[in-house]
Amino acid sequence: MARLLSVNVGLPRDIAWQGKTVHTAVWKNPVEGPRQVRRLNVDGDGQGDLAGHGGEHRAVYVYQMDSYRFWQSELGRDDFSHGQFGENFTVEGLPDNEVGIGDRYRIGGAVFEVTQPRVTCYRLGIRMNEPQMAALLVARGRPGFYLRVIEEGQVEAGDEIVQVAAGPERMTVAEVNALLYMPGHPRSQLERALRIPALSAGWRKSFQALLAGNAGLGPASGPPPAWAGFRPLLVSKKVRESDSVVSLVLEPTDRLPLATALPGQFVVLRLALAPGTPALLRSYSLSGEPGDRSYRISVKREPHGAAGAYIDEQLQSGDVLEVSAPRGAFTLGSGDGPVVLLSAGVGVTPVLAMLHALAVQASPRNVWWLYGARHGREHPFAAEAALLLKNLAQGHRHIRYSAPDPQDRLGVDFDASGHLDMAALRELDLPHDADFYLCGPSMFISELTAGLAAWGVAKARIHSELFGAGPSSTPGIAAAPQRAPHPPVGPVGAGPLVSFARSGLSVPWGPAFQNLLELAEACDVPVRWSCRTGVCHNCESGLVAGTVAYRPDPIDPPAAGNVLICCAQPQGDVVVDL
Repeated sequence: MARLLSVNVGLPRDIAWQGKTVHTAVWKNPVEGPRQVRRLNVDGDGQGDLAGHGGEHRAVYVYQMDSYRFWQSELGRDDFSHGQFGENFTVEGLPDNEVGIGDRYRIGGAVFEVTQPRVTCYRLGIRMNEPQMAALLVARGRPGFYLRVIEEGQVEAGDEIVQVAAGPERMTVAEVNALLYMPGHPRSQLERALRIPALSAGWRKSFQALLAGNAGLGPASGPPPAWAGFRPLLVSKKVRESDSVVSLVLEPTDRLPLATALPGQFVVLRLALAPGTPALLRSYSLSGEPGDRSYRISVKREPHGAAGAYIDEQLQSGDVLEVSAPRGAFTLGSGDGPVVLLSAGVGVTPVLAMLHALAVQASPRNVWWLYGARHGREHPFAAEAALLLKNLAQGHRHIRYSAPDPQDRLGVDFDASGHLDMAALRELDLPHDADFYLCGPSMFISELTAGLAAWGVAKARIHSELFGAGPSSTPGIAAAPQRAPHPPVGPVGAGPLVSFARSGLSVPWGPAFQNLLELAEACDVPVRWSCRTGVCHNCESGLVAGTVAYRPDPIDPPAAGNVLICCAQPQGDVVVDL
């Protein structure tokens, strides 16, 4: 008979770690006597990071004494106490390879349902003083599991644990854990797991993503790039599109076909502005009709922007540029439903490629072309977009100028004065079941993304692309003032050059860093991570050029053309899409 050995609780506290402050409740301590278990937790317990812990499907975490004994032997330690693994219930019995997702148990006066394995988390490594602990839990198949509270009630150490129902499909905690984190991901098993109603929403979403063809563990990165590193492309044409935007048409120097980009993808340019100076790396969306004969990029000259000034003033037709393969997941989806292409400023470029693709197909889809600019002198591709819309049976446009010039014609050049914001969108008869593709300044995207969601547009139908570095995700780390990317403090490294393409920063690798993630953090480059041990894939980023070695090896390798920065070290110069 399984038995509850200890009830453990703890409230969040701030912990100093690697120069940061971590808000965590991973420290749990046993309590005496009965404790009330409620829908969201045990009385006296809390969670520091509600995005990754807590909630109805993660109300109570369970860990087993058999795993305690395993880790004492594996790690050569004898200093464990109940709550050591951050669990609320320390139990005898209920092994991960026997307990099924959806199983129900009565403990004392409460009834619980098993919802998911533990998600790998770096904070357990802090608690255990073992940085690789998150990866070890997965590699050794001992994650523990979460419970949902079906009936609230009191529990106490010593209570018997009685199974009252078995989950459908009989998939164990260990099987479900391996299905997400270990290599393989068989389709039949993914479909089987998704038939379990009790499976938590987060794990369900990851399995659905795996079925759709991406890693399912981190942000989608698009298909593998057609070539590694940079390829020389000839500037065959240079065209001015507006006062501040010029387009470059790029063709292969070897006359071999290019890889046809997906509409919405971008390339990285390596620009050598002057002999003996470090090259600049810049990402630019492809703006022309997708094809294998040429690429078109369109570049806005920003005040004090070195790359934009070089392209505008010095680059000439006949010059050769180093260009990466197209990459990125901000691409036009298939289907026959309505589409809203929504952009401002030079953010028009990736959605213009989407409009080209729709026009080439003479798509019967209901297509809305919405664009905002200051005035006509800063409105690139106006005639081109108008011509493309004529090829669409259901093409619509709405152009807004926030500060039109006297010569800008209302009803001809633009349709209304003002900003392209939610107030403007509400005036239009836009279909709520459309796929919305947004690109422009970060504030433009964030405000419209939130506004569209509040307006009733499904989150899955709102797609966006940000220029520059993306948002960071550092779970449990206390907020700190955001700084622009910069070289790390301290002695300059003597190793390979590590370039962060979106941040426009190149720095030499040095012995002070264990992996690319630590270097990026030292440079205040925005990053995403969770486990920090090569398990969760949240840190997976594009590897534009170069090769890396892994220490430790990841549980499941990244997609082709990508890198797990949390456990990667450069093997020569590298370019990372961060």
